[in-house]
Amino acid sequence: MLRLTRLLDTPRDIPVLTPLIRREILYRLLQGPQGYRLYEITLANSQTHRVSQAIIWLNQHFNQPLRIEDLAREVHLSTSSLHHRFKAMTSMSPLQYQKQLRLQEVRRLMLNEGLEAAMAGYRVGYESPSQFSREYSRLYGAPPVRDLVRLRETVL
Repeated sequence: MLRLTRLLDTPRDIPVLTPLIRREILYRLLQGPQGYRLYEITLANSQTHRVSQAIIWLNQHFNQPLRIEDLAREVHLSTSSLHHRFKAMTSMSPLQYQKQLRLQEVRRLMLNEGLEAAMAGYRVGYESPSQFSREYSRLYGAPPVRDLVRLRETVL
């Protein structure tokens, strides 16, 4: 980077040397300890990039019903590739990821916006109050109302 900056002192060298210096910077980055990750990220059509697109899609649509086949089609992966690669990147399946997003949003809605548990669950996409309560308890160790009381006590 310093050599690239020093080219400002000799403007006539910029068109010839800039591409060479940029290429060296890229080479050194790719040869570094995270080079393979950088390479994967830069490939717009790589499976890693496609899984990243699936994560973005889930973050934006977590409150909608999820069919893995539709998500796989959306990011141009087979269902099995999406599942395998998603789990390798996030340590959870796409459905588990969606569930965690929903439950985090429910907790935020109840704490920050004062919504009742059932309404918050419905807003993030849960159709069954009992399923919502079960999954919430499994993740946070207590039903929603009891968890909120515990959270508020720890803050005070």
